[in-house]
Formats: sequence, C-alpha cells, structure tokens
Amino acid sequence: MRLLPRYVMLELIKVFAVTVTTLTLMMMLVVVVKEAIDQGLGLFHIARMLPYVLPNALVFALPGSTLFAASVVYGRMSGSNEIVAVKSLGISPMHMLWPAYMLAFLLSLGCVWLNDLAVSWGFNNMQRIVIEAIDDIAYGMLEQNKSFDSKRFSIHVRRVEGRQLIKPTLSFAGANNAPTVTITAQTAELRCDTERNILVTICRNGIMHTPGQTTFRFDVIEREIPLHDASGKSDMRDHPAHVALRNVGEVVERRTANIARIRQEMAAQATLAMLTGDLAELNTPYWKNVRAALESEQSQLARILTEPPRRWANGFSCLCFVLIGAPMAIRLRNADVFTSFFACFLPILIVYYPLLIYGVDKAKDGDLPSYCVWLGNGILALWGLYLTRRVVRF
Repeated sequence: MRLLPRYVMLELIKVFAVTVTTLTLMMMLVVVVKEAIDQGLGLFHIARMLPYVLPNALVFALPGSTLFAASVVYGRMSGSNEIVAVKSLGISPMHMLWPAYMLAFLLSLGCVWLNDLAVSWGFNNMQRIVIEAIDDIAYGMLEQNKSFDSKRFSIHVRRVEGRQLIKPTLSFAGANNAPTVTITAQTAELRCDTERNILVTICRNGIMHTPGQTTFRFDVIEREIPLHDASGKSDMRDHPAHVALRNVGEVVERRTANIARIRQEMAAQATLAMLTGDLAELNTPYWKNVRAALESEQSQLARILTEPPRRWANGFSCLCFVLIGAPMAIRLRNADVFTSFFACFLPILIVYYPLLIYGVDKAKDGDLPSYCVWLGNGILALWGLYLTRRVVRF
C-alpha cells in the first residue's frame, strides 16, 4: 500500500514534466516571435529577452500541465481497472488521489511566485530590453521602410549607410502643447545612452524649423529624447499590474494618502467658497479636474488591491484544476489521452474562466471586493471535493 502513492507520484511527474516543458517552449516561442515581429528585434536582443520570458511562459503552462497530467494518469488507471483493483483490496482511492493533490498544491505555490515574477521582474526587463534597443530597432526599420515613427519622434531618410542616415528629416513633437520641431539634415546618427535613459540624435549640415520662429542653419546639432518617448513605451513600473507583491503595501499607502489629500483640498476649497459666498467657484474647471484626479486615484487603488488575490487565485488554479480533473478522469474510465483531458477541461472552460474574468473586472472597477476573484476557484474546489467524495464512496 505504501508503494501506491510513490507509483502515482512518479507517473504524474513524468507526464507533467513532458507536458510543461513542451507548453513552456511553445509559449516562449510565441512571445519571442511576437516581440521580434512587433518591435523588429534582432537575434542578440531576442537572446537577452529569453530569461525574462520564461516565468510568463511557465505561468501559462503550469495549470494546463497539471490538469493534463492528472487526467491522463488517472484516466489510464481507471480505464485499465487499476482503481477497481485497489478498491477490491480494501484500499481507499484517496491513497491514489492525495499525491496529485499534494503535487498540485506545491505547484500552486510555485505558480503564485512565478506569476509575481512574470508581471514585475519579467515584464519590466522585457520592456527595458526593447527600450534600450531602440536605436537598433530604428536603424532596422529605416533600412527596410525608410521611416520610423514613435509617439513623440519620427524619422524619414533617403537611405542608410552603416550608422549614417542620409538626407534625414526628423520631427520632434513638443511637450505641453509646444510646437513640433522639424530638422532636415545632410546626415544624422542615433546613439542610445542607457545610463541617462536618453536617445541622442546627432544631425549635421541642416536646417531646423519651428513654426512661428526663425528657421536657422547649423553645422552640428544634438537633440536628446527620453527612451520611453522614443520607443513609444510608457513607464509601467508603477502600473498596478506590474508591481511586485512585496511592494503592494507601499503603493496602497501612497494611493490612500493621495486620496485623503485630494479630499482635504476639496473640502478646504468648498468651505472657503461657501464662507466667502463665492458659490460660482464651485462650478469652475478646477472641480472637474480635481474630481477626475480623485477618480483616477480611487481606480488605481482598486486595481492594486485586486492584484494580490488575483495572483494567488491564478496560482491556485493548478490545485483547483486537479481537484476537478483527477476524480472526473476516474469516473469517466477512459484511457484515451485527449478524451479524458478535454472532458475535464470543458467544465473548467465554461465555469472557471468566465467567473475569473467577471471577478477581476468587477474588483478592478471597485464594484465588488477584491476577494471575489476567488469565486471561480471556490466553485471548482467545491465541485472537485464532491467528485472526490463520490469516487471514494462509490
């Protein structure tokens, strides 16, 4: 009887290892190819990106791999009457089920950690690589299309010779409604300064034109652009979806303090307007702007409060999937691999994912408390325990 759990665990690990490796490699390939196509990355930058893609690929692969391993192993055992043989010896099927539940629980903890790693460390470093490679991306696009455009910066050239841009026209969008600056030069060069987080454009022998101002000629002129503006990538490090769990408390405190400060300012301004009798002040654009700022802070607070339960719920989908997959595969008694898997996956697809999406959306909007993201997990867990009880009793 002691050998049964070991036997089951070894079978689960073998199937799981093959499945998770295959799915992870497929996910990494999809992500890397997508980034390479969208951003125009070369082999060097793709190789740098691979370690940061791995956590995200594993997060997607782990739940499906655990379900596949459980459905395949227990489906084969049930189909070959191994479960019936165990019951006939007076041994509870729980001796064969608990290894799967134990493995899924450990994988769930690992998935929570990987989820946190993927959305913070992995995402931020992937974005950093793309931003730091902006000069190479720009040169590649200029060689192919003779143009490169980003949010606040664009270049059109006649041709590219090595690192020299021949007959370039560069446009720099001004900040805070400032006019656009246009430079036409004989040659230009792009240099990425990662220490200062800027892209330097060096233009030679050209004309700089600013609407409403004097056009002047120059021999050499340099313009500096923040890398985030040049790449069109916003700084997402403070975005709720990309904050590490260890930093969530700090962000919550900051958002809460901002909300309290804005409310105090609104109360002070309203009190002053009423005391002075200047009620028209309450209809000025100031109030529209300050209400928008308050709503933005409240929205960001709701989003950051949703992140910890969302990541834990996503991680523990591994355990919930196995709670459904293992007993259902036993009851189906079908040794066919894909029949067992899809029969177990279909109720998860119909029940779990819609509830997860609904809970996350409502929690981020602040309409429901953040723990409602566990609704799908809770229903799967209860359903799985019911199926397990049926398997054990009958």
